[in-house]
Amino acid sequence: MTGSGRDRLRELLDAVLDEDHANLDDMARGAFASQWHFSRQFSLGTGESPVALRRRVMLERAAWQLRDGRGVTETAFAAGYNSVEGFSRAFSRAYGYPPSATGGRALAPSGYSHWLPAPNGVHFHPPMHLWVEDGAGGYGRSSAAGQVTAQMVHHDLDDTWALLNVACDLAADDYERVRLPGLVVLAWDGPEESIAQVLGNLVWSKQIWLASMIGADEPVRSGNDAASLCKQFDVIAPQWAEAVRDIDRRNAWGDRLIDALCDPPESFVLGGVVSHVLTFSAHRRQLVRHMLRAAGRSIDNGDPLEWQRGASSHMLGDEPEGNST
Repeated sequence: MTGSGRDRLRELLDAVLDEDHANLDDMARGAFASQWHFSRQFSLGTGESPVALRRRVMLERAAWQLRDGRGVTETAFAAGYNSVEGFSRAFSRAYGYPPSATGGRALAPSGYSHWLPAPNGVHFHPPMHLWVEDGAGGYGRSSAAGQVTAQMVHHDLDDTWALLNVACDLAADDYERVRLPGLVVLAWDGPEESIAQVLGNLVWSKQIWLASMIGADEPVRSGNDAASLCKQFDVIAPQWAEAVRDIDRRNAWGDRLIDALCDPPESFVLGGVVSHVLTFSAHRRQLVRHMLRAAGRSIDNGDPLEWQRGASSHMLGDEPEGNST
């Protein structure tokens, strides 16, 4: 997603997720090491043997697949078991109930009830990711840092809504006109030369990152017309806010989401993901403002101080300045 290079978790990912690494010999060969050296280094780094970690993570993946509607037989062989009976025994020992009963098990509020106890905080995270819990913990909702983050997220969503509403009133020619030729904010997002393109990426960045954070399928990107973006944002905004609140509630800012579909795999610290989204969202919101002014629209500066002042007045029931009855 970011195009960065190989990181320190690459060998772990190869050992756990590579479908061709069914046993220790395959894992060690894939890591270009002897079985002894690979097992020793891996166990020192994770507190778990390569085979045990792979077996546990594959069971976690199996539990998620069963809840997602996959059949027991298909899931058993996908998890590397030679028989449904063997898989059922292993699953029942791990979870306390047979795989046939998984469909009726409700997910925990956080969505991670398929996780098994682990000495290292490494877990399967759908659709094909790993999640590494931060043992050191993060900061809580009551901390000043948590409050600032909450305000930044809230302001970002409110401000994006305001810009989308202004854009809905633009003529199609003004909305789609190229105003900053050659502008590229992030290479993998493509050109952002018009209001339509910048607003499209403003909404899309939350959609794609949220999918990775909550384990959803990769979303299908739809049109950039203002009406469609408003509908998409109406759905994604509360989900994004809740995902950030959930990270804060669980003190999970230091947890890592590992994208095994990247080549090489990449790991992202959750706090970094939120910072990334907020940083480029702020940049794009200001770009849209410049373009809206060029289109003849009067628009504010998007200052969080002004937004906070307005929010405080609203909560206190004050009348806007200049309105007297």
